[in-house]
Amino acid sequence: MAASMCDVFSFCMGVAGRARVAVEVRFVNSAKGKGLFATQLIRKGETIFVERPLVAAQFLWNALYRYRACDHCLRALEKAEENAQRLTGKPGQVLPHPELCAVRKDLHQNCPHCQVVYCSAECRLAAAEQYHQVLCPGPSQDDPLHPLNKLQEAWRSVHYPPETASIMLMARMVATVKQAKDKDRWIRLFSQFCNKTANEEEEIVHKLLGDKFKGQLELLRRLFTEALYEEALSQWFTPDGFRSLFALVGTNGQGIGTSSLSQWVHACDALELKPQDREQLDAFIDQLYKDIEAATGEFLNCEGSGLFVLQSCCNHSCVPNAETSFPENNFLLHVTALEDIKPGEEICISYLDCCQRERSRHSRHRILRENYLFVCSCPKCLAEADEPNVTSEEEEEEEEEEEGEPEDAELGDEMTDV
Repeated sequence: MAASMCDVFSFCMGVAGRARVAVEVRFVNSAKGKGLFATQLIRKGETIFVERPLVAAQFLWNALYRYRACDHCLRALEKAEENAQRLTGKPGQVLPHPELCAVRKDLHQNCPHCQVVYCSAECRLAAAEQYHQVLCPGPSQDDPLHPLNKLQEAWRSVHYPPETASIMLMARMVATVKQAKDKDRWIRLFSQFCNKTANEEEEIVHKLLGDKFKGQLELLRRLFTEALYEEALSQWFTPDGFRSLFALVGTNGQGIGTSSLSQWVHACDALELKPQDREQLDAFIDQLYKDIEAATGEFLNCEGSGLFVLQSCCNHSCVPNAETSFPENNFLLHVTALEDIKPGEEICISYLDCCQRERSRHSRHRILRENYLFVCSCPKCLAEADEPNVTSEEEEEEEEEEEGEPEDAELGDEMTDV
């Protein structure tokens, strides 16, 4: 049952009044499926569209480690200075220009029943209206025997950081349908995301859960069913349907990253300062990030994932003409042109980060094949088709390091910029 593009645009583009939507979804071919194409000239640097997700959820380990985010839109809730103090491990860390921090704690609200925190009344009400009535544990928020808490603990026990997905994204999909007056509309919207064959689904789930995935998947399915069973979605709770749901999230889930500290840094960059003051502030920020790297490593942001219908239609290219980011410190995804895009031209993003894109064609293909189950035929890959299928000595060292990491370490893409 396919959703009309009217359905898709009406939901996902509720915020698009601030950016023109000069795109359309077209079928490309059986290998690629759908693609997103420009309908008019888009200039380099222009925001092509802004999209909100059908559902989004913070990663569970990320939340457990006190990365405080709005339970609905993932907006970072800490003041920039608090964020810096936690990430550096220095309680006395002070930031200059505190007035540049955009966090408004006076607007924060809690669910009156389970006390989860939202950045605003709007987010609290939006969550309650869409899915939270089903998922709210009430006074059992900290009860380890509550069905949802058992599900989340099981997920954390099989999916360690670096995280790339969350069982709660799937839970919010189910809860959204359970609460909806028009259940069929939501089922159609979720059906927009690409489907894989049974073998491909198994590969994706194996990548997410590791060698013991079959036993782990069955445990998660049982706990998921106990907590959330919905007759209108009965297929999702069968072994095959649950694997398909898992693969849908694993393939289409878009990483989201938010940071009040990053927002403060961007605001500092925009200040008009005397050269000496600018040099002093830049040196302070450089040292701050060195201190954070020493204490926290690469885990800087409040992180989660979401399902974005239009963004999921963007195919990969190793030489993308667009990029995604989250400049509003919440789950609103911005797609921006990296170069002029002509009418009729496909809009492509990269599923690889900057460093991965600089690797050899062989290495790029290995990452894409293992994590996204396709072989890239972008202009860069075609131009390098005659290169030998070998990696450089430096890349081999990096790959050896990756083999020692959790199997899902590479599943994330370059989409958590803030």
